[in-house]
Amino acid sequence: MALTGEYDVIILDIMLPSIDGLTLLKTLRYSQKDTRVLLLSAKNEPEDRVKGLLSGADDYLTKPFSFEELHARLLSLLRRGTLRKDIDKIELGGLTLDMQLKTLKFNQKFIDLTPNEYKIVECIFTNQNTIVTPEKLSEHIAGQYDAVSKNSIEAHLSSARKKAKVAGCELPIKTKRGFGYLVHT
Repeated sequence: MALTGEYDVIILDIMLPSIDGLTLLKTLRYSQKDTRVLLLSAKNEPEDRVKGLLSGADDYLTKPFSFEELHARLLSLLRRGTLRKDIDKIELGGLTLDMQLKTLKFNQKFIDLTPNEYKIVECIFTNQNTIVTPEKLSEHIAGQYDAVSKNSIEAHLSSARKKAKVAGCELPIKTKRGFGYLVHT
């Protein structure tokens, strides 16, 4: 799951039943996953903590621990801002998605999207090499503790497509029935 999903923070135990947590952490970092990782371990020697941090962990907490401290450390990791600063614009066939300004333009003309329409387009554009499921879109729009229905997603996407058409272009988003959405060029 750590290698296939997109997460804000991963709490990773070092001593897992089927794989060593440090090996998984190194695999995460090697695969260019930039998710923050808090290592949680019964290994509490200074050299264990140093090894974990040098392996790519963002923080290290030893067992036993208080949930208040775990919560505080997670909040601290989340306050650090976005990890990916290198990609702030995506250009596709005359369309420019600016993820800093939260705008979509076609040939320098703004397409006025609602926040939910923008989030749908952003999620699909940033996951160009994969099918984006309605569940992933729902989480991107509403967060993991709320949900947006498939019908609502379809309505927002339909509205975004109409607005793009008015601006003189077509959104390069294809619906793959029963699976989700993907960018087609």
